[in-house]
Amino acid sequence: MRLFRIACAAALAASLSLALSPAGADEMPRPQTVIIGLDMSKSNPLVEDPAYAARVAQRTAAELEALSLKSRVMLRTFGSYDTSANALKVDEVVSARSKPQAVAEGMSAIIAAVPRLVQEGKLKAQGYTNVVSFLENMSQLVDCDASEVRVILLTDGFEDSEYTKLASGGSLPMPERLYPGCAEMMMLGVGQGGGSPSATKRVREQWAQWAEGAGFEKFTGLYDW
Repeated sequence: MRLFRIACAAALAASLSLALSPAGADEMPRPQTVIIGLDMSKSNPLVEDPAYAARVAQRTAAELEALSLKSRVMLRTFGSYDTSANALKVDEVVSARSKPQAVAEGMSAIIAAVPRLVQEGKLKAQGYTNVVSFLENMSQLVDCDASEVRVILLTDGFEDSEYTKLASGGSLPMPERLYPGCAEMMMLGVGQGGGSPSATKRVREQWAQWAEGAGFEKFTGLYDW
């Protein structure tokens, strides 16, 4: 009987050790950091088309609904290189009180409201498209070693800045390794308003090369979905 009790105790200790081991901890979902960038340039249909805004809002929400606890979502606007024109900043952390579904719905509601907010003068439609500088700035706020980082940009992708003018045949600059090991850069609406499949293809290829050079493990560029 004594040997039986010793054997049971040893088995229980081994089970507890396995359950509490680092290998068991690795099975827990890793928190994500998700940056959502809203392109407020006048060329992007997001700023004036309510139907398009609602559709891209729904698509973005689908990317947030399965976030794990302690995941962080950061919503920002970009366009002109002017901080006063891009004052909208919303940050949410998924918790027991702020469920992923609630965070997704909140972000979706803001995105869907963009055309109305522009019409009411609460947000500004802008004359430039500084995607690169936005990505350069946001790279300072994330750590790809600490969490799984994804960047979702609601943009037509037509960089229009001092770096280049993609719509006029320019090319994106080669990036520094701003996002080494980061999970994904996604663009929703690439080529919208460009007027041709070849323009969309070219812009998508430009950003795919940029994302790879910046260190992202994956690039997704969708004209439609």
